[in-house]
Amino acid sequence: MNQIILTKEQARKIILHAAGLAKHAQFGKGREAVYKLIDHLGFVQLDTNYVVERAHHHAIYARVPDYKQDWLEELQHDGRVFEYFTCDAGYMPMHDFRFSLPIKASFAKRYPLEQPEINLMNQVLDRIGRDGPLGVKDFDNDRQVASSGWWDWRPSKVALERLYMSGQLMVTRKKDFHKRYDLPRNIVPADIDTDIPTPEEFARHVIKRCLQSMGVAYAKEMAWRAHYVKDNLVKKELEKMAAEKEILPVAVEGLKGPLYMLPPYKNKKITLAGDAFILSPFDALNVFRHRLKDFFEFDYQIECFVPAPKRKYGYFSLPVLIGDTFVARMDSKADRKQNQLIVHNLHFEPVKLTRDMLGKLTDALKAFAKFNQCHEIVIKKSNNKPYLKALKDGLI
Repeated sequence: MNQIILTKEQARKIILHAAGLAKHAQFGKGREAVYKLIDHLGFVQLDTNYVVERAHHHAIYARVPDYKQDWLEELQHDGRVFEYFTCDAGYMPMHDFRFSLPIKASFAKRYPLEQPEINLMNQVLDRIGRDGPLGVKDFDNDRQVASSGWWDWRPSKVALERLYMSGQLMVTRKKDFHKRYDLPRNIVPADIDTDIPTPEEFARHVIKRCLQSMGVAYAKEMAWRAHYVKDNLVKKELEKMAAEKEILPVAVEGLKGPLYMLPPYKNKKITLAGDAFILSPFDALNVFRHRLKDFFEFDYQIECFVPAPKRKYGYFSLPVLIGDTFVARMDSKADRKQNQLIVHNLHFEPVKLTRDMLGKLTDALKAFAKFNQCHEIVIKKSNNKPYLKALKDGLI
């Protein structure tokens, strides 16, 4: 089977274009651009960390510069996107709803219930059916003993989450980020296909979605996304799709495959604008650490999950991309009381930055501070004093 041969530079262009980071506002501006972005990526990861603005808002803002957070809520209200947990929690286009059903069925099979749990879940469903969407706080505290930790949920919370994961409930969120649980019939539009896909359909859907958002992808990444199907089905469907020319096998210099991409990228001319992006650790581009090493020579790890003594760059270090190069990582926090974006550590990678690139980074910092509702930027530490001085001169 013939392979498309790519240099790493060519692969990076495809990856960044697929990620929506070839230029600012690649999907346009306004609320419709937010929908186009979610529809293109297929999944925008949600995270609760609020050191800077939450990951889903951050990822959308990076690609839709005039983004307003109300737009995401409006798209949910209009039945165009929905929230669910696949490999992570996130937002998906509603027309992909049927492809969440195998995950829900898998969850229900893996966690069999005893009769008292079934009774409680039926009571929860009955109440939501009568009263409409409810949050955890709307249920009495039914804990029998004191909580033993963060994940020691009380029974009603466990019931709500199990109903959500198994598909009997869906969620929306209030402005305070708290979940509201509701029946699917109140959220999923009547014209949405709710037929459960076959395992083969599900595997093919994941393959196409991965390649659309990742540009060039390893087979192992697609298999991870579709781990709900068994018997090496992703590998089998990849081989069939490659034989049918629905996808193209790819070889990238210095990397061991198998790798694949979609046919439209075979002859697509991609130009990167060289724009600067401050990205969330949970951005679609950063999900797989090995990809950043392999394609961008950037060894990145989010360190909020690393014990404090072992951290190198900071608790919540944000990757900074200019063009096709990661130039820095920025450990920052939005001090919302003081309206300050505090950069605890701005660590530059060993790459040469031009005056123009430093100017773009300065503009990106200003915009990121504004996005976080901060009026002032305080940079406390950096490993490159000349670059830091140039930034500070531009921020004044």
